[in-house]
Amino acid sequence: MPVKIRVKDMNRISKTFDALATQGKKALIPYVTAGDPNKEATVPMMHALVEAGADVIELGVPFSDPMADGPTIQLACERSLAHGTSLRDVLGMVTEFRQTNTTTPIVLMGYLNPVEAMGYPTFVELASKAGVDGVLVVDMPPEEACDVDAMFEQAGLDFIYLLAPTSTEERIKTIGEVGRGYVYYVSLRGVTGSAAIDVEDVERNLDRIRQHVKAPLCVGFGIQNAEAAARVSDVCDGVIVGSALVSRIAEQADNPQQAMKDVSELAHSMRVAMDAHEALEA
Repeated sequence: MPVKIRVKDMNRISKTFDALATQGKKALIPYVTAGDPNKEATVPMMHALVEAGADVIELGVPFSDPMADGPTIQLACERSLAHGTSLRDVLGMVTEFRQTNTTTPIVLMGYLNPVEAMGYPTFVELASKAGVDGVLVVDMPPEEACDVDAMFEQAGLDFIYLLAPTSTEERIKTIGEVGRGYVYYVSLRGVTGSAAIDVEDVERNLDRIRQHVKAPLCVGFGIQNAEAAARVSDVCDGVIVGSALVSRIAEQADNPQQAMKDVSELAHSMRVAMDAHEALEA
């Protein structure tokens, strides 16, 4: 069965980064796990994050063995899976979000198994139809993604890749050639939420990466508060925040409204701090 292609007037991710660059601002990219603390809370949480200042939303697809994630996001996946959240449910959440928000880019972040189980043609068709803009598959390196990436590109989905402090020059060059949307730079050696970020080390590595990568460089792992977000925003194009937000959801897992309030307040504090920092640097 051929994949039905949804033609997009303009790539939302590129449009967002172009607009931010014009304004002299950096992207705030929060991550939440779909279905955590329950399925009904996810779409309101996404809207609340946009109101708090998010420019792009990374929506985690729950998986039983999230190998690159630390305990915070592992437990979020467990909470979500306990409610029976599936990949189809996640795509349904994006569809619902798009009923009232057609501008904020949505990137699905997760692992290969749920996509393979659904089947690549079906996933691409449903993701494009739902309004997904990009996909980050943690355990699919570019060397193994050629055919899949071509399918994604045809459907207007950006395949977003990871780079790390240990990435080789060859890997950086490859991702510079095939990556679209933005590149997710993993600032730490380890799993998500594992340590505080070293901004000077990040800056040195991003300078090396920029020699080969023209896409926006966004930094994640280790960003716990507004001060860290502001400092990191000085050396990159976007700040990705996951564990710090997800931990607040965990603290209020039985009270989704309070969880949404706490997550919104942290995201907003980061947005304010990043903007103030950029204004001082201008």
